[in-house]
Amino acid sequence: MRILFLGDIVGRSGREAVAEALPVLRERLQVDLAVVNAENASHGFGLGPDMARALFAAGVDVLTLGNHAWDRKEIIPYIETEPRLLRPLNYPPGTPGRGAAVVEVRGGRRALVMQAMGRLFMEPLDDPFRAVQAELAKHRLGAHGTVQAVVIDIHAEASSEKAAMAHSFDGQASLVVGTHTHVPSADHQVLPGGTAFATDAGMCGDYDSVIGMHKVAATLRFWRRLPGERLAPAEGEATVCGVFVETDDATGLARRIAPVRVGGRLAPAMPEW
Repeated sequence: MRILFLGDIVGRSGREAVAEALPVLRERLQVDLAVVNAENASHGFGLGPDMARALFAAGVDVLTLGNHAWDRKEIIPYIETEPRLLRPLNYPPGTPGRGAAVVEVRGGRRALVMQAMGRLFMEPLDDPFRAVQAELAKHRLGAHGTVQAVVIDIHAEASSEKAAMAHSFDGQASLVVGTHTHVPSADHQVLPGGTAFATDAGMCGDYDSVIGMHKVAATLRFWRRLPGERLAPAEGEATVCGVFVETDDATGLARRIAPVRVGGRLAPAMPEW
């Protein structure tokens, strides 16, 4: 299976860049499953239902959220009715929505996609490791299993927590990839057990910024340590950032992983397979 995962969409420029690039990437890379984190898509904070619908129409199979999941209140009734929109699965029981979904891709194959949120320097949610373990226990990975691929989005601040998640479930997932910090990491690799991993997929947004936000206002907060105007996304040309993974159909584990970077200010990267 060929899996494309794109990092956090930030603001209008990120949304427009993904909507333009995704159909091209799906065709060029023969993508079976496209997963995109969109928790910053609405003016940098949250996701609106109209924006979610537009991203699905552009070719996204599954959208994930994160710590800004509830910043747009109108997402709460929408997430209850849209199984392809995921919030962290380690929110407490009774939280609206769901943290995992099984989607069907070409050839009748099935992929399990889930998101967990870290706890280091983040909101004090339930244990993400035990939440992922419990979800994985419901499925069997492989050609004759219940799912033929497993993608885990670990939305976390600390790189150590993301790496610990990947190593904890090495051999049980096709891909464990970090989101939230908005900077693409250069450590993409296939772990010894066959799980592809990258600490952070990066963001889909304007990199002439402070992690996607207008650089003047964001920088002044560090200089003055005073509350100022609400941060707003930078609106220059966006770079679409993520990773591309090819799995072994027999095992569901990764054969290889490569970065994807299209447009904007960052050096381009495209798998040559």
